[in-house]
Amino acid sequence: MEAKKTTKGQSRTTRKSSAKTKSKFSKETYIKWYKDMLLMRKFEEKAGQLYIQQKFGGFCHLYIGQEAVVAGTVSACRPDDKHMTAYRDHAHPIGLGTDVRVLMAELYGRQTGCSKGKGGSMHFFDKEKNFMGGHGIVGAQIPMGAGVAFAEKYKGTDNVVFVSMGDGAARQGALHETFNMAMIWKLPVIFIIENNNYAMGTSVERTTNVMDLEKLGSSYEMPSYTVNGMSPEAVHEAIDMAAERARKGDGPTLLDIRTYRYKGHSMSDPQKYRTKEEVAEYQSQDPIEHCLSVIKENKYLSDKEIQDIQDWIKKEVEEAVQFAEESPYPEADELYKDVYKTEDYPYIIE
Repeated sequence: MEAKKTTKGQSRTTRKSSAKTKSKFSKETYIKWYKDMLLMRKFEEKAGQLYIQQKFGGFCHLYIGQEAVVAGTVSACRPDDKHMTAYRDHAHPIGLGTDVRVLMAELYGRQTGCSKGKGGSMHFFDKEKNFMGGHGIVGAQIPMGAGVAFAEKYKGTDNVVFVSMGDGAARQGALHETFNMAMIWKLPVIFIIENNNYAMGTSVERTTNVMDLEKLGSSYEMPSYTVNGMSPEAVHEAIDMAAERARKGDGPTLLDIRTYRYKGHSMSDPQKYRTKEEVAEYQSQDPIEHCLSVIKENKYLSDKEIQDIQDWIKKEVEEAVQFAEESPYPEADELYKDVYKTEDYPYIIE
């Protein structure tokens, strides 16, 4: 993989470590990546099954195949950093350590869910883990993320805000307004394009003549890179570099992280816009299998220890489903709670 930087008309390349060479990453890091990504994968697979069984409704967008983006980001960030993404948001809180039980309960619309059953699949939140949401409006998180970054800078912290978006959201006008403001004010924000090649069913090729989306930052002289999103190592290195800049007060970075979703855009997507061969090509680069091969090659875990992890994850997902199905629905008066109100606008419901 090559991470390519484009800023002020110049470019350079850096290479990631290979699984077949001595890695800079520790045994513990590979085990955590494997464990976290496998939990994301199994949670999403179960969510897809339950949706087909009509256990819950609304929209459902699965993250299967893209797990390395979250895994590499989380391993390179600090606990006090903030995270914000779009509506394909199940994996992000899992990577940050949110209990899968409350996430599953949210899918079910139950009171014990992470958003009290009011948000559903597209609006996961976890204040304790600094996960600022899941947002259903395409591109809405881009300016909001810059606002959170402004707050961090105003308060004098060295926290960084990670704002993820799809390649389709990169077409929103708010992105350009936000990039300009973020560069002027040198905000501590990292813009992550989770570039899975398709905005719903429309390929990047059909929506822009700028195929390298990292170039979007060039006109603002924002440091911008293309990153292999199927590699947690490459993602970690790019995030670590960008976060270091932000913490020093040097401002934002744009990362065009090339990844791939194995499933459709949503559960109703027939996926007629791509071939089985294309999907298989990306599946051959699967980040979970990659980490497992590194673990086995270096004898980081025994076969029994690997099986123990797999059994634990299976149990976690099963218990999450049970927890959700046994949890109560919100009471009717919950409709009138958690709604913003000020004295200036007394007609807004409490």
